[in-house]
Amino acid sequence: MAGKWRLDVPRISDRILIAVAKAAAATKVQRFYMTAPIPRRFFIAFATLLVCVLGNRALHAAQAFAIVDSQTGFVLDEQDPRAKRQIGSLTKVATAMVVLDWAEKRSGDLNQVVVIPPEAFVGTGENLIGFQPGDTITLRDLLYAALVQSDNVAAYTLAGHVGAALQAIDPATASETPVGAFVSQMNLLAKTLKMERTRFVNPHGIDQGTRSMPYSTAADLARLTRYAVNKASFRFYVSQKERQITFTRAGKKEGYMLRNTNELLGNNGVDGVKTGRTTRAGDCLILSATREPQVLQEGAKTAVIPRHLVIVILGSNDRFGEGAQLVARGWQLYDQWAAGGRMVNPKKLL
Repeated sequence: MAGKWRLDVPRISDRILIAVAKAAAATKVQRFYMTAPIPRRFFIAFATLLVCVLGNRALHAAQAFAIVDSQTGFVLDEQDPRAKRQIGSLTKVATAMVVLDWAEKRSGDLNQVVVIPPEAFVGTGENLIGFQPGDTITLRDLLYAALVQSDNVAAYTLAGHVGAALQAIDPATASETPVGAFVSQMNLLAKTLKMERTRFVNPHGIDQGTRSMPYSTAADLARLTRYAVNKASFRFYVSQKERQITFTRAGKKEGYMLRNTNELLGNNGVDGVKTGRTTRAGDCLILSATREPQVLQEGAKTAVIPRHLVIVILGSNDRFGEGAQLVARGWQLYDQWAAGGRMVNPKKLL
């Protein structure tokens, strides 16, 4: 019922706005023909109503969202969390996790220098950093490029190199291209995390010119993000507002300063995670927000409870404005939930 109520809000709000506009117009007519001043309290009430209505509309502008307690997976608020949608560069969270899991579990070396291949520039959209075929760069700096500045060439190059390494481990993937083998691992990760309404088709999230359409949901991406933020290295990558990377071109070292595409980073406890945007996906955003742990004393025992939210926004027209609102709402709901004893409804768990 709560989700349906939210979906009806814009229509209700429109009717209120029309009524308020008519009242304001009538007031102007009255002021034009009458010498008696209109009571000031009318305009205060009008302004208050307008702010509330517009704030309510902005809060529910996204096609889908989810606010989740990262510690338990308890969903504090949501709207259409299971709706399949394109997600743009939010895909790179899964890309990064396959790379980081390979480095951790298969002793992959992130300091290894790799060559950016010509195929990385085919169908990957804009080249934000200005890489060229033949540039050499470490896998670590490619991860920074993919996560901090959302570079598609970097994501493709990571997939190609790590995909080839995975093929050497698993002969069953020999019939696939290295990038294909990598994407298979992305989908295997999704399956492991019970992301049942997710399909990855490439490592960067481009949804133009693909044979099959990629998609995911707000709930599934919350599952993925909970998994990702449990890894300290991932948290470090996505928390960087700026990061200097270097690569070599024709024997000469080149430097580039990455700037994070997440405009909310550092505000109200936001410490990550990722932006995404395509024409089909609209504006998308995943946020991680943290407060100091809560310390509870129960007799001789001391309990330290982490306070951490994951927020996923899909199909927004104002991802940062709405993201800021949902972070504030998330903490409000979290405080109410904590005050009530943190009771968890199994039906509201990811």
